[in-house]
Amino acid sequence: MEESKLLKLDKVNMEFSDGKDTLQVLNDISIEVNKGEFITILGPSGCGKSTLLNLIAGFEKPLSGEVLFLGEKVEGPDFNRGFVFQDPTLYPWLTIKDNIAFGLKMRNVEKETIERLCSDFIKEVGLDGFLNRYPYELSGGMKQRAALARVLVNKPMMMLMDEPLGALDAVTRKSMRELIKSLWEHTGCTIIMVTHDIEEALELATRLIVLKSRPSYIVKEYTDFSDEEKITEEIWQWLK
Repeated sequence: MEESKLLKLDKVNMEFSDGKDTLQVLNDISIEVNKGEFITILGPSGCGKSTLLNLIAGFEKPLSGEVLFLGEKVEGPDFNRGFVFQDPTLYPWLTIKDNIAFGLKMRNVEKETIERLCSDFIKEVGLDGFLNRYPYELSGGMKQRAALARVLVNKPMMMLMDEPLGALDAVTRKSMRELIKSLWEHTGCTIIMVTHDIEEALELATRLIVLKSRPSYIVKEYTDFSDEEKITEEIWQWLK
């Protein structure tokens, strides 16, 4: 695999069956992702965007085709592909510090290193002073900041984000967009983010991928965002 290539999806198909009916979700999805890209994925509700992220994360396996990370077949989750959910999914019985440190402890990272990294990344996400608070004491936006720190503290090569701003109010959402873009620029982490928000997708992406409704296939990719009005009109037609 070329040095800049991080991820490759090769003719990936996915379906779900309940024993009676079969639902085809993804149809021949092929994507190559370079290191340092910020990719946003748009598509109609229920088209399989989250399923696509789950396959990349290793939470699920494709019906056919391959998902390759650094040239190796993805067989399961790995800290190098960190996942940020719409719901922050913080452990309510742990402090923010212990939530952020959880993955590092599972990997048996030295205590001194954990202390340093937690301190560094809590500042990165703007939660300095909240290390000893519990999730119930934080607002929705603050919880999502903690969730970001929990992923980034492991220094993953790729961060997968499944509508991470979907549950936030408009003001908080805007500030979180700015934070995510800043973190991407500062860390160099490759990001793939699913969103329903066209404006958000255009603002953050270096490449935007649009999926057509189920069984989903890639209908368009954008890397030139100079005419946002035209792009927005086109995307609305595909999202119907």
